[in-house]
Amino acid sequence: MATSAVSLDKLRPARPEDLDARIRAAKEKLGKRAIILGHHYQREEVYRHADVHGDSLMLSREAAQQDAEFIVFCGVHFMAEVADIMSRPEQVSILPDLAAGCSMADMADIAKVEQAWRELGQVLDPDESVTPVTYINSAADLKAFCGEHGGIVCTSSNATKILKWAFDRREKVLFFPDQHLGRWTGYQLGVPLEDMAIWDPDQPMGGLSPEEIRKARVLLWKGFCSVHQMFQPGHIDRWRAANPDGFVISHPESSFEVCLKSDFVGSTDFIIRTIKGAEPGTKWLVGTELNLVSRLAEEVKPEGKQVEFMSPMVCMCSTMFRIDPEHLAWALENLVEGKVVNQIKVPADEAELARVALQRMLDLS
Repeated sequence: MATSAVSLDKLRPARPEDLDARIRAAKEKLGKRAIILGHHYQREEVYRHADVHGDSLMLSREAAQQDAEFIVFCGVHFMAEVADIMSRPEQVSILPDLAAGCSMADMADIAKVEQAWRELGQVLDPDESVTPVTYINSAADLKAFCGEHGGIVCTSSNATKILKWAFDRREKVLFFPDQHLGRWTGYQLGVPLEDMAIWDPDQPMGGLSPEEIRKARVLLWKGFCSVHQMFQPGHIDRWRAANPDGFVISHPESSFEVCLKSDFVGSTDFIIRTIKGAEPGTKWLVGTELNLVSRLAEEVKPEGKQVEFMSPMVCMCSTMFRIDPEHLAWALENLVEGKVVNQIKVPADEAELARVALQRMLDLS
């Protein structure tokens, strides 16, 4: 039975070391009843408390396999939704701060995607010729849309495999919400750039003519990650001039031009594995979120490896950064007191369809 709730306001003046101790104490009291999942982009003072770390694909798998009563997700809203969708009905998914969202995910909503589907229907039969593919960085109702229309979810780890699956089924792909991941993945599969068209949801018919729609093999939603769009080819050029023996590695949410100039392109997990597995003393320029890059730089420093952040400007995911020690302590201490705060619950009918699209992805991964 719930007792008195813990106040977030009373936690705000706490010193960092006190918050750290309170989080550890709450975790110990909860024991196996709760598990904390932490995305690689989380700030260090939160990241250290996660029981499992990973990128979106790994954490999706973890959410489906957990036995804990409470799944506390240190990430963003769509990740906590995935945890709720993939876990058992009696399990509870919690997001410590409900303001932790994703600007990219917000660039595609169900109303605009359904409108795009109707507009495509004026030129062709989308259910016969178009496979909708949503990046996991999207709301649950978009995953449900894909589940209903024969589509699928992808991550940056498995996008190539997912697009191959999609092309095996139908002639075209509608890829949302990140145009950059879609373009790079299509390019890796040999789709010419001229056969990948931008779909602008704010323009009638996506801003495309019927002929352009018929010609396109990949329709790329006009969306992007505000962090990864900051990286520029010039950043790479300047760094290479000073470090001709160094390596450049980028996340595929970066622009096509940045990916082309990089030696390696891959997911957050790929970036971590590649740099940790590299020869001692190597130099790396990394195009992805700042918290991950800073943590990685410290971890490989003893091997003489140098890891630098690609942008000269501070470029962290502000919404990922919203999960702070105060909110984590607040969520955990309320669980200790028998009170659930910030539960993320996807409507049952929506969750059922979204689970279809997510399971298709997991079966292929």
